[in-house]
Amino acid sequence: MVTSTAGGRGAARPTLPRVSVDDVRMARKTLDGVARTTAMEGSRHLSSLVGSPVHLKCENLQRTGSFKLRGAYVRIAGLSPAERARGVVAASAGNHAQGVALAASLLGVESTVFMPVGAPLPKVAATRQYGATVRMHGHVVDETLEAAEEYAERTGAVLIHPFDHPDVVAGQGTLGLEILEQCPEVRTIVVGIGGGGLAAGIAVAVKALRPDVRVVGVQAEGAAAYPPSLAAGRPVALERVATMADGIKVGRPGDVPFEIIGALVDEVRTVSEDALSSGLLLCLERAKLVVEPAGASPVAALLASPGSFAGPVVAVLSGGNVDPLVLQRTLRHGMAAAGRYLSLRLRLHDRPGALAALLGELSVVDANVLDVSHVRTDPRLGLDEAEVELHLETKGPEHCVDVASSLRAAGYKVMS
Repeated sequence: MVTSTAGGRGAARPTLPRVSVDDVRMARKTLDGVARTTAMEGSRHLSSLVGSPVHLKCENLQRTGSFKLRGAYVRIAGLSPAERARGVVAASAGNHAQGVALAASLLGVESTVFMPVGAPLPKVAATRQYGATVRMHGHVVDETLEAAEEYAERTGAVLIHPFDHPDVVAGQGTLGLEILEQCPEVRTIVVGIGGGGLAAGIAVAVKALRPDVRVVGVQAEGAAAYPPSLAAGRPVALERVATMADGIKVGRPGDVPFEIIGALVDEVRTVSEDALSSGLLLCLERAKLVVEPAGASPVAALLASPGSFAGPVVAVLSGGNVDPLVLQRTLRHGMAAAGRYLSLRLRLHDRPGALAALLGELSVVDANVLDVSHVRTDPRLGLDEAEVELHLETKGPEHCVDVASSLRAAGYKVMS
């Protein structure tokens, strides 16, 4: 895990619109009857690891499955009648798309949402069901955003940015007000960061009312634009982003949230893909909550360094819109990271009963066989050799070591 202290400063930059706690309070009035006050659930398992109470702010149970409805609704509600008449447009791979689609429908505004060609089908279907016209364009969100911007210029539709607007930041900040009311004793709030709208909004609300509360942002290692940007004192675009957490897969901080995060967020941490999948697995197994990888990023940070957070801690589960296929792959990744899933390749003598004998050895060490692949015709093999690839369910890192050691002791050549 890499950490970066916020507050880096470089050359002077243009003054941007500010967001105040009064703006957040006004946004809350706008959202009354629209956004849910989502549950705050305690986690005994995480509390035992951290050494103080840990609470989960379940924004994965928000309408549309994420916090994005808050900012999108406040932004669209603030448009003039003439702007509403022109409609709105957005670009997103999922959560923002659904937030804009529902917000626009509730306000009687036509919406067009551009989504990447590879966007998960459940998210595309949900966006259409919430009332948006969906257009598939590009393969990454940057290409999709360009198409949305061109559409806005051509038609006059208002572009609803996912994070880089004061109204959006104020809407997301309503989460901060809820956290302080639901857990007034909180000392640390941990929240995922993509473009920065959610973390910025929470920081505005919390620091105005409780400046003693630490706000810690979390980014995926493969999409961590904030640490270098904070060091440079300005938003810096990454050349490449790669992470399973598509909800925080953003290559450049937004100008508006960057100013706020630099001034108010105490620290930005990064977490690995292993930590993200382990966090998602923990939410599912221990908290019984379906959370997407981006939403699990605060839990991943707690797992990676549990002793470094002053409690009580609130971890914001920002979204739960995960494609079932992605969930399946992520859970397997998480199980492997936790030592509960082991893949092995080994060679054995190709003779009758050899595979049965191997499976017998595995039963002795109590490893559950999930899948077996048996190869005899590879030119790399000797005439009397066969290669077997095994996928095993195990009981933890120590059990993985025991399984491999037992097979070697039985005379098998373990390749990986």
